[in-house]
Amino acid sequence: MRVKPEISAPPPAAAEPNARTFLVAGQRLVAPRIAPGLHLVATPIGHLGDITLRALETLAGADLIACEDTRITHRLLERYGISARLKPYHEHNAAQARPKLLEMLAQGQSVALVSDAGTPLISDPGYKLVREVYAAGHQVIGLPGASAVLVALSLAGLPTDRFFFDGFLPSKQGARRTRLGELAAIDATLVLFEAGSRIQNSVHDLADLLGAPREAAICRELTKLHQEVRRATLGELAAQAETMETRGEFVVVIAPPDPASRVMSDDDLDHWLSEALTRLSVKDAVAQAVELSGRHKREIYARALELSRQREADDGED
Repeated sequence: MRVKPEISAPPPAAAEPNARTFLVAGQRLVAPRIAPGLHLVATPIGHLGDITLRALETLAGADLIACEDTRITHRLLERYGISARLKPYHEHNAAQARPKLLEMLAQGQSVALVSDAGTPLISDPGYKLVREVYAAGHQVIGLPGASAVLVALSLAGLPTDRFFFDGFLPSKQGARRTRLGELAAIDATLVLFEAGSRIQNSVHDLADLLGAPREAAICRELTKLHQEVRRATLGELAAQAETMETRGEFVVVIAPPDPASRVMSDDDLDHWLSEALTRLSVKDAVAQAVELSGRHKREIYARALELSRQREADDGED
């Protein structure tokens, strides 16, 4: 049998002096100028290797990259040898920056929108820009990629057929507990973001208001060198809270409520009403308790009145 001579690939053509290029595995590749419009580009959530070739080609070929923090985006571009114009676009300057970006699009230019990590528009102000770009008749192109929500769901080992993403919980405890009371009865896996400075307090509130037996996973520093996933019940995680490492970014995934536990016990109802009546009227506390407890409004209203009278009597004695 004759052996066919091996045909080697031709060496890559030298890039023109002003060509848009990027580096992959030490090879410099030429990126064509991308189509006019707004390109939503997902970037790594930790490990810089978690980026698609299409994303690199788009970032290199864009006329401008709009980003939350130019320093963070610059590190990504430096890793892949991309030279590009950067413009800050974040919640503090969005109102002033949007008209300038829209003007560029009207001139037939291309803008790549990135967040500091992950997919744009998830917990950032990008949706307002997208709405105005659509309204102005320009094209919007989405490039999928890394998402902390999906990575955490994959790692948690909890039901994924239905999930509810609620972003960051309120920073103040009263508002946080109110929001958790609203989330408690949602029949889906919950996905929350949390800051390291609040994770310990939030875990205690989660166990208190969502039910200690519910399974959960606390995911820290996803895709980074020190990635950590703690899986246990909320009660067990609350007991471990003081030993948790609080540095880094957190995603909390919580299993749906157990159908058998959706009717609140007398003790749990009293505890919830007592706390709610410190910040809500009887009417509002009862309305929320009806949704959360699975019990009749009449019995909840009677119990709320009794607890309210007890609290007023105790205050009067003081």
